[in-house]
Amino acid sequence: MSYHLPPVLPGFVGRERELPALTDALREHRLISLTGAGGVGKSRLSLHAAHGFREATGREVAWADLWQLPDDRLLVAAVADALGFADHTPAVPLDALGGWLADEDPLLVLDSCEHLLDGCRSLVSQLLRECPKVSVLVTSREPLGVPGERCVALGPLPFGSDALSLLERLADDAGRPLTGTADMMAATRLCARLEGVPLAIELASGQLAERDIHQVDRELAQLLDLQTPRPRGGPRRHQALRTTIGWSHELCAPAERLLWARVSAFRGPMGADAVREVCTGGPLAPEDVEAALAGLVRKSVLTRSRECYRMLDTVREYGRMWLDALAESDRIDDRHALHHARTARRADQAWFGADQVHWYRWISASHVDLCSALDHLLATDPEAAVEMAGHLGFFWSCCGHLPEADRYLEEALRLSSAPGPARNRALWALGVVRVLRGEHEAGRDLARACRHQAEQTGDTDAVLRAAYLLALTHLLGGRPLAAEHVVDTALAQVGGSPARTQTGGWPALAAPRAMCRLARVFAHTARGLLDRAREGAEELRRESMERGEWWTRSYADYQLALIALFEDRADSATAHAISMLEGKLRIGDSFGLALGLDLLASALAAQGAAERAVAAHTAAERYWNAVGHPQRGTPELGPVRDRYEATARSQLGDAGYDEAAARAMLRGPGAITWELLGRTPPGR
Repeated sequence: MSYHLPPVLPGFVGRERELPALTDALREHRLISLTGAGGVGKSRLSLHAAHGFREATGREVAWADLWQLPDDRLLVAAVADALGFADHTPAVPLDALGGWLADEDPLLVLDSCEHLLDGCRSLVSQLLRECPKVSVLVTSREPLGVPGERCVALGPLPFGSDALSLLERLADDAGRPLTGTADMMAATRLCARLEGVPLAIELASGQLAERDIHQVDRELAQLLDLQTPRPRGGPRRHQALRTTIGWSHELCAPAERLLWARVSAFRGPMGADAVREVCTGGPLAPEDVEAALAGLVRKSVLTRSRECYRMLDTVREYGRMWLDALAESDRIDDRHALHHARTARRADQAWFGADQVHWYRWISASHVDLCSALDHLLATDPEAAVEMAGHLGFFWSCCGHLPEADRYLEEALRLSSAPGPARNRALWALGVVRVLRGEHEAGRDLARACRHQAEQTGDTDAVLRAAYLLALTHLLGGRPLAAEHVVDTALAQVGGSPARTQTGGWPALAAPRAMCRLARVFAHTARGLLDRAREGAEELRRESMERGEWWTRSYADYQLALIALFEDRADSATAHAISMLEGKLRIGDSFGLALGLDLLASALAAQGAAERAVAAHTAAERYWNAVGHPQRGTPELGPVRDRYEATARSQLGDAGYDEAAARAMLRGPGAITWELLGRTPPGR
């Protein structure tokens, strides 16, 4: 469990009064709404205030980007992600989130709420009512209208000081430093024309690579004069921003304007390859995309971070308007959905290999776009939606997106009944979701349905996956012999060797075979067949290391740690538990982190490291609360956990144990996990 708080970006200018005032307000009020026009700098000011609040109070801060969401269907999921809550319960998502936060005290920042006011109003009202220690900071163009809300209005930057300082810095970055009195006078006039709106100033400065400050000032002056009187009901700064965006659009090359419109189909970060695949066509050739992207970055229409591009929501809205005017929205949305469906298929095919971590991270970063693509396919091509949801379901199950996996799989299977591998995979993925939410009977039913259809269609991949799923229900229910029988029968039915081929390649069906073999290791451990379990786990771990794969390897480490504890080999148990945690951190698996910390706590207690054991146990408790899982792993882990918790308590005494647990509670589970691994948390 870790809270999402982006790093502060360099170049923050001004706000000497607003920043401390906002920070003070966060200490005094539980709900602050920072309101202001689009582009005025609400997000950047809030981010600086959030970091200052965390440093001053020691409380954690969770930042939820809401501008990416088209509507409020993913609102609770986005907030849960920001808070590190990986809900594994069948409860109503907001109820589950409120129950988990009841005793937590983070500051929750909801950035860009104006298009989700009703949903945010309901969410914030319930969280404030049920979670007495939680505080909320909202950025929006208008208040939420919730009782107890403290509204802080943010205006533009002062023209002659802060706005001018911002323009000076941007001019330096563009290679057009402002020198001399004439330049400074033109820059001051320009800041005044743009009403001190930071986004308008940034867009205007994007033209300085090709124009000097005097040309920029003159051209914008002419446009703004042409557009008076101002639009009814809107202040002049709204007009200034709209005019600047339109002017930036006019000054783009034709390829840049077309790309601006087409990339508005993306809601989150986008790579250059994705942009090429979705946006090329007609007058925009593939070889033109790189230059057009670079031009949009120079003009501040896009920002670039590492290998990804982003577009601010205000700028994206303008691009979407032009995409509609070009009558290309349907075609580009089709291509956007096709790209994400095709990439999800690639991720699934590469799951049991060296690119596994890459694909987990891509799926996490692309979450909103993947959901948008699925929404489009559900409306236009339900069979393609079934296939895509089936490919994403297991990734999402591992990374805490169970509510989304459940909703999309259910809807896709309801809309399309066509038999075949895609439906088999979706049934299996939905069964995994059900089991991870504690609905074992429903999981068994889906496993049997998947197996029945797989046998009818000759789908050997689905036969093995159904066996793994059915075995999982038996293992969680304390029936290891039944689990072993199910996977052995399926492996014998499919045939073939799980080992490498003579040419050095890997056989077909390697991933579902590995899942079945892993289930067999769990069954052997539960039955006390430790030599056979160890042999199977070591073989799986060795193969996974050869492939550079982490999911199977981490669960092999889990079994090897548990076996070592049964055999009183505490050092080995600790090493394997740490290895498991490293794997789970790589792919963002909160459920696996909870399991691994339980094991590590036991291993450390067995080593006599009682203080560290208590820290690991406390972190595990917090992760289990974040997961909300009704059962903490397979039954054989429970007695081990209880035994070594008692061991640590006997080593420290009741008072010492409780003091160590209290100290650990103050540090947070993420920080403890990284500390136990001997590493520094990212972003700190």
